[in-house]
Amino acid sequence: MKKAIFEKVGQMKVEDVEMPKVQAPDDVIIKVIRACVCGSDLWSYRGLEDKSENSENSGHEAIGIVQDVGADITTVKAGDFVIAPFTHGCGHCPACLAGFDGDCQSHTDNFSNGNQAEYIRFQHGQWALVKIPGKPSDYSESMLKSLLTLADVMATGFHAATVANIKHGDTVVVMGDGAVGLCGIISAKLLGAKRIISTSRHPDRQALAAKFGATDNVAERGDEGVKKILALTNGFGADAVLECVGTELSTETALKVGRPGSVVGRVGLPHTGKMDIAPSFGKNIIIAGGPASVTTYDKSRLLKAVLDGEINPGLVFTKSFNLDQINDAYQEMTDRKVIKSYVVVSD
Repeated sequence: MKKAIFEKVGQMKVEDVEMPKVQAPDDVIIKVIRACVCGSDLWSYRGLEDKSENSENSGHEAIGIVQDVGADITTVKAGDFVIAPFTHGCGHCPACLAGFDGDCQSHTDNFSNGNQAEYIRFQHGQWALVKIPGKPSDYSESMLKSLLTLADVMATGFHAATVANIKHGDTVVVMGDGAVGLCGIISAKLLGAKRIISTSRHPDRQALAAKFGATDNVAERGDEGVKKILALTNGFGADAVLECVGTELSTETALKVGRPGSVVGRVGLPHTGKMDIAPSFGKNIIIAGGPASVTTYDKSRLLKAVLDGEINPGLVFTKSFNLDQINDAYQEMTDRKVIKSYVVVSD
């Protein structure tokens, strides 16, 4: 089968590898229908974090068809159409029961890798996999795109909004204009935010942010950006801030633009040194967040919201590629020609 491999900085390739097999009783083998590239995949591609050459791709988002299951799997069967979340919660440990399946306490291999491939081995699939009604041919391509976002970015944006405790009528700032930030805007609106301030410097992303519900945009960075955001809140600051980037500047800005008692929902994969949280003390700012509770959110709200047409997060995919074009999919995201690359793996 074909599988994308991280060859070296700035280069992905496709190799023929052995098909995955059931290795544990709670394994599920999935034929990938659609996959994609995440902003976090680009850190190693751009040389911003260490990764061994000729290693497994870091792709972790997929929808597909169940091919085989381990002996302990009773919730899905061959032929089922499923979302493969990047998290692998068990559904019964204290963390999962509390709604934090991104930090499942039953095992340490909680996260997916290698999903940019024709087939994948999904570990701990009994509770974590999310069944989609019907089969792929029942859905339009635009609906398949939205369903794919439920493997990560839509659920991650919703996690930021949920832990930020957004309430009806709130003013919210969203740091980041990638797919997660844009899904954060969808989520803020879904939870009732009245004013949503996006922070994009790119016209195409600003337009999509507005389509999703952003009422204002501040493109400036640093002190000037903080000044403009505060001006939009009459100098008081936002009720909630969604930090969807993970850089030092984004995190610092998030802590500066919230009002006293606000919550910063952090879901941007941290790429900072030691974070100074002392400034948050004087303003009683709450810092929350981490890996998203993908299965919890999909099953409780997001899958239905997509199927009902209440939200359309698939619009974050602005160009399609096939698996053989995986390097182009990475490069065009790196060059910001594409918001999020959509990979058509099979029919």
